[in-house]
Amino acid sequence: MSQQTWLTQEAYDRLRGELDHLTGTGRVEIANKIEAAREEGDLKENGGYHAAKEEQGKMESRIRQLTDLLRDARVGQAPQFNGAAGPGTVVDVRFAGDDGTEKFLIGSREDHSTSLEVYSAQSPLGGAVTGHKAGDTVTYTLPNGRSATVEIVAVEPYSH
Repeated sequence: MSQQTWLTQEAYDRLRGELDHLTGTGRVEIANKIEAAREEGDLKENGGYHAAKEEQGKMESRIRQLTDLLRDARVGQAPQFNGAAGPGTVVDVRFAGDDGTEKFLIGSREDHSTSLEVYSAQSPLGGAVTGHKAGDTVTYTLPNGRSATVEIVAVEPYSH
C-alpha cells in the first residue's frame, strides 16, 4: 500500500507553479546560460559553463522531485484523526535505551513551515510509526541495515 502525501490547495498550487516555471522558462534560461558560456571557448577551464551545467543538474533534480510529489499528492484535508500516527500528526517517540524523547511531524516539508523535524510517511521512522498509537513499540530498519526500536509516547494532530 503506498502512502499518500497530503497537501493543502495553496501548497499544491505553489508547487505546481514552481514546476511549471522550471519546466518552461527555467529550462530556456539555463539553456541560454550554457550556450553563452560555451561560446566563451575552452570548456575544460570554463567556470561559467561548469557552474551553469551544475545549476541545470540541480534544476532537473528539483523537477523530478516535484513531478513525483505532485503525481502522488492528495489535495485537501488529511483524514480525521483517530489517535494513530500518520500524515498530519505530531509524534513523540522514545528510542530504546534513551531517556529522552524526540518529537516530529509526519508530513511533507513542502507543505509545512515548522520548527519541528518533518519526516515523510515513506521515511523509515515515519513509515514505522504510521498506523500506531501512543503506548505501541515498533522496530524498523535504518538505512544502514541496522534496526532501531521506538516507543510511541504521544500522537496528536498537527495544528499550524
